[in-house]
Amino acid sequence: MQASEIHVKEITWTDVYRINGQYIRGFAISEDGEKWYVQLKLGTETEKAALMQTSIAGMVFQVIAEEVEKRPASHAYAFNMDSYIKSNGAVGQMAVEKYQIIEKNESFLAYMAEKRFAMKSHIQNTFPSSLQSEAEALLIGSREQMPSDIKDAYQTLGITHLFAISGLHVALLALMVYEALIRIGIRRETANLVLLIALPLYAFIAGGAPSVWRSVSVTEVVLLSLLFKKKLAIDDAFSLSVIGFVLLTPWVIFQIGFQLSYLAAFSLIYSSVFLKNSTSYVMQSFVITALCQLIVYPILLYQFYEISISSFLANLFFVPLFSFIILPINLFFLILTYISTSASDFLFHLYEPVRRLLGEFIIYLGSLPYQIWNPMKPSLLLVFLAYGTVLFFFISIERKKQLVFCSFLLLLPMGIMQVTPYLDSSTKITFLNVGQGDCIVIEMPYRKEIIMIDTGGVLRFEQDAWKKTNEDYEVGRQIVVPFLKGKGINKLDTLVLTHADADHMEGAEEILQEVHVDEIHITPGSTNKNGMRDLMEEVRKQQIPMIEKVAGEKIDSSYFQFQYIYPWDATYEGNNDSLVLSMQNRYFHGLFMGDVEKEGELELVSRYPEALKDITLLKIGHHGSKTSSEQSFLELTDPAVSIITAGFGNRFGHPHQEVVDRLDELQIPFFQTGREGTIEVEITKGGELLVTTPQ
Repeated sequence: MQASEIHVKEITWTDVYRINGQYIRGFAISEDGEKWYVQLKLGTETEKAALMQTSIAGMVFQVIAEEVEKRPASHAYAFNMDSYIKSNGAVGQMAVEKYQIIEKNESFLAYMAEKRFAMKSHIQNTFPSSLQSEAEALLIGSREQMPSDIKDAYQTLGITHLFAISGLHVALLALMVYEALIRIGIRRETANLVLLIALPLYAFIAGGAPSVWRSVSVTEVVLLSLLFKKKLAIDDAFSLSVIGFVLLTPWVIFQIGFQLSYLAAFSLIYSSVFLKNSTSYVMQSFVITALCQLIVYPILLYQFYEISISSFLANLFFVPLFSFIILPINLFFLILTYISTSASDFLFHLYEPVRRLLGEFIIYLGSLPYQIWNPMKPSLLLVFLAYGTVLFFFISIERKKQLVFCSFLLLLPMGIMQVTPYLDSSTKITFLNVGQGDCIVIEMPYRKEIIMIDTGGVLRFEQDAWKKTNEDYEVGRQIVVPFLKGKGINKLDTLVLTHADADHMEGAEEILQEVHVDEIHITPGSTNKNGMRDLMEEVRKQQIPMIEKVAGEKIDSSYFQFQYIYPWDATYEGNNDSLVLSMQNRYFHGLFMGDVEKEGELELVSRYPEALKDITLLKIGHHGSKTSSEQSFLELTDPAVSIITAGFGNRFGHPHQEVVDRLDELQIPFFQTGREGTIEVEITKGGELLVTTPQ
């Protein structure tokens, strides 16, 4: 990690932080009032244990800090750290390895953070482990402990919002408190005043997400209008809420939660005519779901590249189930655990098996195919066009005019998003920035075929148990799959795994779970390696053909000649048994070397002294290691462009200076994923070669 020292001597932690593994990551305020995203490395297990026993919000640390140098984004569709920092009002990112705790500020925000931490600890100590993540999400807005399989299932069904504390949560709680106060004889004006005070406190306890503050602020405005006997329209209350939000925290407009929360709420307010015309509960629920989906679908596609088709039906069942049964049950259990743990333990014993069955049912529903529409990430122009057609559709339905025409316009942007990738006549070869590893995606013209060479992966090293994170970082799920979804790629015709090293194939299992793969090509003998075990289980589960390939065998294609030119033997010994793929037509000749080193390169020079002359594009072998890119091989191939796939600041020192010097001496231009980020090579219909990078 490359960094430069900054002049921050003290930081005060906010309540937005997480202790995971040997790091504290979150937001803190420096002594000059600026907000920073901080990565603080803990020195010992004892330090970690002590800090996990209390809320660190308000704690003042004396630090020696360095500003983290900005590294290239993985690609245009990956999580963007700079955008995340900006959307939280921070000025940058700092790394802390030396610190000392000075004091703890006794502010109101720190006090509320302590209460939230205490409630979270109470849930973890009193609820069964299988129910803790749900209770934390529903009651205090914390989704840190939610298992990934549950998250994936809820996302597929389009019901993730059920675990975000929203207007319905706040409204139900407010109604319960209000009715309880009225039943014990408190006057309505006094009950309203109690709610005025209690709701903001609950917003702090619930984590202060935009959806929470949106609901609380609107309710507060309405209650104030009642208190002063000034009737205020609900749309005016929402408008005041937006204005107040943006004035207090202007950066919040960049948060997707803020955008979705207010858009969905405004769609319901201004579409009340549709709800009045719906006579049954089921019809009203369907209309509400449809309205919310239509108003947010352009932003969902722009931010997440996919939307759930099944959400229309799933929400009809799960919204009332969670809102009127599961949420009140969790609230009841929370109260009961403070009163009588023996009684709560008895009821947990009865409830837990039922809730487990429901969870298994949800995971099963989430595993069913064809529930997700994933066209591509739309351009901003398409997003604005989509919103124009949605608004026109709402107006036409309300006026009951031009229904056929407005329905056609509504579907038009969706159709454009779906067909656009299939109208591109160029060939695109994308070298993904997956860190220290390889992942190459080749898209044929009109997307007739898609080939992926390697999947990236993480080289994992043994470490102390306390340093391990709750969930392992997964290149396949967190880097490669978002790229495929952003491009609208739902199927790979061929997945080529050049060899069995983790940095080339560890991400394959996650990719297979998200994207359909027709067949997998591997180098002979590589399936025996330990690193392939999980992948082989997934391959057998999905019954995907896995074929060993050697020199001379081909991949069928309508546009290029794809041929393996290495290896020749069937004994797997490591890097020098990587599959080497040649991609050629009359305009272009590309060579993808896997991790082949000097010995393999010399053998290629000996066998193909003519066929490998004047390569257009060369993927340098073994990340630019000094054991590869031999002089005679580079002289023979003399590529017009070469690509080195090596991670930013990697521990191996790739690319090695000797290789860089050799490339410079031979005047071979090269790009490096760790320096430039993801690199796209485009071959136009006329054969022109275009190289683009995000930097």
